[in-house]
Amino acid sequence: MISLASIFLFDYYSHMTRKASISILKAQLSRYLDAVKAGEEIIVTERGRPIARLSTIEHSEDPSGRVAQLVREGRLRPPSHALPEVFEHACRLSDPTGRALHTLLEERREGR
Repeated sequence: MISLASIFLFDYYSHMTRKASISILKAQLSRYLDAVKAGEEIIVTERGRPIARLSTIEHSEDPSGRVAQLVREGRLRPPSHALPEVFEHACRLSDPTGRALHTLLEERREGR
């Protein structure tokens, strides 16, 4: 059986990285997660080929929420600067009867 510390490699940035097959990772998940919490990176392999990377989440990132997910996937760019104050006090339109929403949903059902 391969031990947790048996396979090491140096990545592009010269950080110590562990490599683990899926079966070993499943069998020793707690130990690998402890290593990740300690700052190590784990490369997950399938039949010797890398398929995933386990690493810590930066504390500055919000790991939850749809917006954070889209930013991580590269589908959305985070704002480069805050909106001007004038936007905070701008007059917002109101639609108390929900007519706009009703119209949008109707268009969606019709495929427009």
